[in-house]
Amino acid sequence: MPLPSFRTTDSAARLPLLAAVLALTACASPTPPAAPEPATCPSVAEVRERARLYVALEMLPAAPAGLTREGAACGAAKFIAALVPTHGDVVGYKAGLTNPAVQQRFGLTAPLRGTLLRKMLLEDGAEVPARFGARPFMEPDLMVEVGSSAIHDAKTPEQVLAHLRAVVPFMELADALAVDPSKIDAPTLVLNNVGARLGVLGKRVPVRNDTAFADALRDMTVRTSDGSGKELAAAKGTAILGHPLNAVIWLAAELKKDGITLKPGDLLSLGAFGQGPVAAGQSLTVRYDGLPGNPQVSVRFK
Repeated sequence: MPLPSFRTTDSAARLPLLAAVLALTACASPTPPAAPEPATCPSVAEVRERARLYVALEMLPAAPAGLTREGAACGAAKFIAALVPTHGDVVGYKAGLTNPAVQQRFGLTAPLRGTLLRKMLLEDGAEVPARFGARPFMEPDLMVEVGSSAIHDAKTPEQVLAHLRAVVPFMELADALAVDPSKIDAPTLVLNNVGARLGVLGKRVPVRNDTAFADALRDMTVRTSDGSGKELAAAKGTAILGHPLNAVIWLAAELKKDGITLKPGDLLSLGAFGQGPVAAGQSLTVRYDGLPGNPQVSVRFK
């Protein structure tokens, strides 16, 4: 847009015109271009095919050769967007690989982040097909419900509690998604949304904002048992990053770095206290001994 010429020598008269010109120039300025995608980011077509296979409960192909973590994160965003029509809107996020030994296997020093969609989450006592995924397995987990966006500023478990509404018993029903899980690397995990498939939510436990509640989360014993009551596995709260709420601190920091602000009602899955296979006819219960009321969550596989 050409700028109009000024013929007056009166500086006071020029000011309103100058302001108008500057405003018009600002409006005419092009929108800054979006940041370029990482060179290894899979195409929309590639990701849509992966989403089609995921919905069909089929194995996903190996990730593209040379895939970087940045490219995988770009592809994961496309993958999640492709799943929204069938799986619902984003309702929360998950921390995966929260055990240092598992991180070491993948050459990592920190967890990985996945995204949870509305239809992935089921109610306590749900009956689920044993083949709920391409390569299904279960993990005793724990969920928290965000109460305030100020959670991004929390630096300690006690500070986290001030910005939570509830902790929620949670059994993740995850999916390895690969023909040979031993060949999965960190970029593949990121691209595949860290194996998120389904999960079963128990009854919410209101948070108490005090040291005793924080200590209960750290010191609890998470027990997995079958339908006969036989204990299959047990782990302490410290199995997740030394304290389950450390996973909240990590997730909140990662999300903030990626420009995502948590809001009240968002759900955060904190990581696995173990994992195990599933079979048709099997019932599983996860109980949190040491939390108020020793809450639990159950599922049955058909």
